[in-house]
Amino acid sequence: MVGKIAISVVSVLLVVGIIVGVVVMVNSNGDSDSKQPHRMPSMKMVTSICELTNYKQACAGSLESVAKNDTASANDYILAVVVATLNEVKKSSEATSKVVVDKAIDELNHVAIQDCKDFFDYAVDKLEDSISLVSGSNMQNLEERAHELLSWMTAVYAFHTTCLDQIQNPDYKSAIQNGTLNSTQLSHNAVNIVAELPQILKLFNYHPTLEQNITAEAVASAATSHHHRRRLMSDGYPTWFGPAERKLLARPRAIVPNAVVAKDGSGRFKSISAAIAACPDNNKGRFIIYVKAGIYQEQVIIKKKKTNIFIYGDGIGRTIVTGRRNFGIMKIGTMHTATFANEAAGFIARGITFSNEAGPQGHQAVAFRSVGDKAAMFDCSFEGHQDTLYYQFLRQFYRNCRIYGTIDFIFGKGDAVIQDSEIVVRRPLPKQFNTVTADGREIPRGSNGLVIHNCRIIPDKFLYPIRFQVPTYLGRPWTREALTVVMQSELGDFIRPEGWKLWDGSQNHRSCEMYEFGNRGPGARTDRRNKEFARFKVIGPNQAAKYTPGLFLAAGQWLPQTGVPFRLGF
Repeated sequence: MVGKIAISVVSVLLVVGIIVGVVVMVNSNGDSDSKQPHRMPSMKMVTSICELTNYKQACAGSLESVAKNDTASANDYILAVVVATLNEVKKSSEATSKVVVDKAIDELNHVAIQDCKDFFDYAVDKLEDSISLVSGSNMQNLEERAHELLSWMTAVYAFHTTCLDQIQNPDYKSAIQNGTLNSTQLSHNAVNIVAELPQILKLFNYHPTLEQNITAEAVASAATSHHHRRRLMSDGYPTWFGPAERKLLARPRAIVPNAVVAKDGSGRFKSISAAIAACPDNNKGRFIIYVKAGIYQEQVIIKKKKTNIFIYGDGIGRTIVTGRRNFGIMKIGTMHTATFANEAAGFIARGITFSNEAGPQGHQAVAFRSVGDKAAMFDCSFEGHQDTLYYQFLRQFYRNCRIYGTIDFIFGKGDAVIQDSEIVVRRPLPKQFNTVTADGREIPRGSNGLVIHNCRIIPDKFLYPIRFQVPTYLGRPWTREALTVVMQSELGDFIRPEGWKLWDGSQNHRSCEMYEFGNRGPGARTDRRNKEFARFKVIGPNQAAKYTPGLFLAAGQWLPQTGVPFRLGF
């Protein structure tokens, strides 16, 4: 990850120089003195916006053109930020294409470089989506969709860092790092700017109405007054589902799928991958795949153009997708070990077991990986050991699921909420420990992080007899700015009193954010939590409300006015 740097006095002077140069350039165009007052807001606007960023010189440069326009709107400034980032990402993609690794000699790094190219393609897609969003919005719409824009910008930055994380050869890594420096800085800036979008809009004298300004306090208050419904959303589905999706999930037997998969040949397809291939690219409607009971030994990858797939099976333990790909034995990169990978927006799954059977000796061995935005998984089981569930990027919701593993088995850089689920800790190899989570948030103002809400964390039957002999923690910080929230959950007696484990060889515990709220059970006592975690807190209801789906995933803004009741808070 490209580290944060302190801005030196020299850098600040350079920024001021750029801004002054912009103003002088405008003056030299022959404008009369009577227009001087109208130019000052532009200069102040650039200063105010760039003050939010870590890379101020890059920020000022990205806003240079719009600063010349005295009538520029808030949308113009945000658009300039996104366009500048897009232009640099395209250059980064070109630079990455020039790094060639012989697959026959070094397959691991060859694949990693190819992944970088794919990540920059994803980044271009999200930036182009962002341009469309900003261009087609007035200030009210822009404010209402600020969280969505922030999630996309956060992912764009994470694409950069994940690219570098996967490259092991220092020469290749250095070449990619140098070629992507500008886009890394601009995408980092974009996250910080979009995160403060409501404040930026106020600079243009736009103030949201009371109805639009949903606060954590309001959510917490509403949740408290409706405590009798606090464990369940009214119908158990994520708040962005419309009536059609709810009907599909409520009565899957009553629908006619677009594709049926069956091992015995009773369906149109015998493999899940073949059924997915039948989905039209950039599908606007819902493509429904029914996978009959059976064990499907295949690696399934839903590519990004296969949008809006709903896949359902005959239930946990009946419809099983399984594989054995792993890093420990096979030396396959972590993301490519996934038995099932979703890279498309709008993915929904229900009633399926996703498994990686590599065992603890396989080390990193992913059962399920998700990149696509607005992914929702219900009544599913994710079974593995190390690195079972990879919430890699963007918004994800898990409900009424089971998740099994040992080390860092729920990890990623996305925006994930796991609600009303069972988290089952397994027995690791001798002398190993267990860590339930490993979040990878990288920018404090970013949208990402992991929330475990109203779940049960328990040992499986093989760990149970020796559960006090194997150190088991709620998690550890993968990155310096990791964010993990465990709230209103039942914690078994095998959770270590210190709760959170240091990431060996790092200082991540000094700056990460690990929060707990309203947990229960013998493992929920917090008086002996690890004091080395400088920012660990037992938070109250107002702060905890920020991590409910209504605010953390902005779910309430995605729900159309269908009349279907739902719960934003606890």
